[in-house]
Amino acid sequence: MPIESRSPRSFRVRRAVPADRERLIDIWWRSASATHRFLSKAQLDELLPNVKRLRLETLDTWILCTLPGEAVGFLVMNGRAVDALFIAPEWLRRGGGIRLLRHARLLAGPLTVEVNEQNGDALAFYLAQGFEIVRRSPVDSAGRPYPLLHLEEPEIPECRCTVSRRHVRA
Repeated sequence: MPIESRSPRSFRVRRAVPADRERLIDIWWRSASATHRFLSKAQLDELLPNVKRLRLETLDTWILCTLPGEAVGFLVMNGRAVDALFIAPEWLRRGGGIRLLRHARLLAGPLTVEVNEQNGDALAFYLAQGFEIVRRSPVDSAGRPYPLLHLEEPEIPECRCTVSRRHVRA
């Protein structure tokens, strides 16, 4: 089997639909199991009913698909906030996260995200994408002892470029 390209252009993004429900849960479970090494399997098992209750397919959820159409990741937005970004483990580090963030930026402009401090890979990914840490919370949103780092993308100043008429072809 040929290796898929690492280019974000190797993917397309579409809005989630009700038929995606089970696939979203599967991607979340496998991705969280592979990347949230600070959580035990028992802790992930405890989170699973909460994730199912979210009904991800009804939120502002965007599905990352391979060009043949297989769903391999997703991003949940809430305004400018990236509430979730999960990629199936076999598709990590192939450009899918970059593609989802590009899509989110087109929709919302500069983004914000919260990252578990113990999730070093996710933190490195967001920092490499230009996010900056703006504050730290000692517990997560449910009050559990998992510190959160709050990241934001800096506002990009409006370009005030001028173009000389002699360099523009009519």
